[in-house]
Amino acid sequence: MRIIITGASGFIGTNVLEYFSHRAEVINIDCVSPRNTDHLQYWKEVDINNREKVIEAFKAFSPDYIIHLAARTDLDGVSLEDYASNIEGVRNVLEAANFCPNLKKILITSSMLVCRVGYQPQNQRDYCPTTWYGKSKVQTEEIVWEHQPACDWAILRPTSMWGPWFAVPYRNFFDMIKKRMYVHIGHKSCTKTYGFIDNAVYQIERILLTDTKDPKHKVFYLGDSPATNIEDWANEIAREFGYRIIRIPYWLMKCAAYCGDLLGLLGVRFPMTSFRLKNMTTDNIINLEESYKVAPNPPVSRVDGIEKTLQWMQQN
Repeated sequence: MRIIITGASGFIGTNVLEYFSHRAEVINIDCVSPRNTDHLQYWKEVDINNREKVIEAFKAFSPDYIIHLAARTDLDGVSLEDYASNIEGVRNVLEAANFCPNLKKILITSSMLVCRVGYQPQNQRDYCPTTWYGKSKVQTEEIVWEHQPACDWAILRPTSMWGPWFAVPYRNFFDMIKKRMYVHIGHKSCTKTYGFIDNAVYQIERILLTDTKDPKHKVFYLGDSPATNIEDWANEIAREFGYRIIRIPYWLMKCAAYCGDLLGLLGVRFPMTSFRLKNMTTDNIINLEESYKVAPNPPVSRVDGIEKTLQWMQQN
């Protein structure tokens, strides 16, 4: 089994590559070097925005499967042009896939942010993005629908992923709890769909190796069910450090958020803004029914995931 993983230098990709490197021949197509230096042996430096280089790399490796993860994923862009990797890059990957005669399946990674937090899509192509990143991922999906690969394919929408090799925002979440800087916001705790990375890798493998040719079932969210209450999660992490998290009034956090908004206008970064406060206090429960039909038994509990993550943090 030969697998191309684009973007395997990133968080999800690092874990996907680690898993499949013990089970298949793999290559990482990425424009940046791997987070895990043990993965340098699999890395081929290619920018997915470079059409000719992508086609050349795909032809040379001739994969059985493609897991496309490469993307710009931050929220700092101010136009679609800032997210070329999520648009032209996807076109290049789909075109390059046409030069792979042994290709059995391709997974294209999108994002849950094709819909705003709290919005429940009515069908696979019902979108409601509120950020340029989310809008760019709508483009990602529409390009796939309009240029469907000849082989089997599926679209992945990761939810809020966490675990070893993560970075912002959830590495910050863990770090703040470790430093005893995290607080509960009044009684405004929210419940969201999160996903421990090992469970996401399990879901990716099952979706990759399962027939998903039914056009009515092409979109799969990656995440854990049931959804997680953020207070419960934070308390479980704090318990590992032997303390209890304090609670402060919501109005005080709202004042801090307004200060953050004003500082942002001056170009100064502040850890709390109105956008972040709303995100931290708004439920976002994703329907994982389609994913759990294909991958019904995630291997890692939240508590075990916390322990594994803290062990990794101690080593890194």
